[in-house]
Amino acid sequence: MNKQPVFPDEPQIPILPNMLTAGNLLCGFFAILIIFEGMGFTPGSSEAFACFQKATYLIFAACIFDLLDGRVARMCGSDGPFGREFDSIADVVSFGIAPAMLLSKAVLFGLPQPWTWMGWGVAVLYLLCAALRLARFNCMAAAPRKENQSSDFIGLPVPMAAGAVVSTMYLVVYTYETDRILNTGWQIVMALAMAGVSILMMSRVIYPSFKHITFKKKTTATAIVGAVIAICALVAFPWVMPAVLFCLYLLYGLLMRPWLTRRWQARIEAMDDEDEES
Repeated sequence: MNKQPVFPDEPQIPILPNMLTAGNLLCGFFAILIIFEGMGFTPGSSEAFACFQKATYLIFAACIFDLLDGRVARMCGSDGPFGREFDSIADVVSFGIAPAMLLSKAVLFGLPQPWTWMGWGVAVLYLLCAALRLARFNCMAAAPRKENQSSDFIGLPVPMAAGAVVSTMYLVVYTYETDRILNTGWQIVMALAMAGVSILMMSRVIYPSFKHITFKKKTTATAIVGAVIAICALVAFPWVMPAVLFCLYLLYGLLMRPWLTRRWQARIEAMDDEDEES
């Protein structure tokens, strides 16, 4: 008598956090479509710049959705393996493929000889490091949790890497005076910066996750004040502040955090005494 096949149980799919993750994915998808549209215009033209500008905004919107989905899942008590895997798939599109395409078309593929190979190499390096970083994160998250295990990130998170390179590119292109076209020097600088960000994603540099911030802790008020100040600065200086905020986070983990005492880390990262002790 043949036995009926047995299948694994289907995972639960919470609606609200996964809708936010879907918003992340859709922002990345539409950013890619708009980048393709921009490729049909003359490089450096106002039409191409407008398309790349819209794609930049969509990548920033994907960062906001990515920031919210995990926090909403934890607040609802519905975080699980399905959300983690879905989030990684969305991140590959929004923070891997879309930024690599945007930087490639706007900066990297315009490098003259003998630097042309650098543009292709940096684009491939960034995409591979983003995918590997997400796979490594999922493996570490699925492993049994150890006592006093930190919630901080090992390596630069992929959304922050995408935000850093895209916002910096947009700032440089916007402020450059020769009809939105970068000279070779700036193109090489951007290529090297993107390569450095790619390496940071796969590094063992520790970056804060800010998961300690909840509405039940006394440090929440400080975090809210900081968030309000950051939002006001973004509204007042929309071309400058995204690059400043993303690069500050990048440099904080790379250069500042290793030299700070635990107490100063707790103040900056909005940790309570219990978090600091653990």
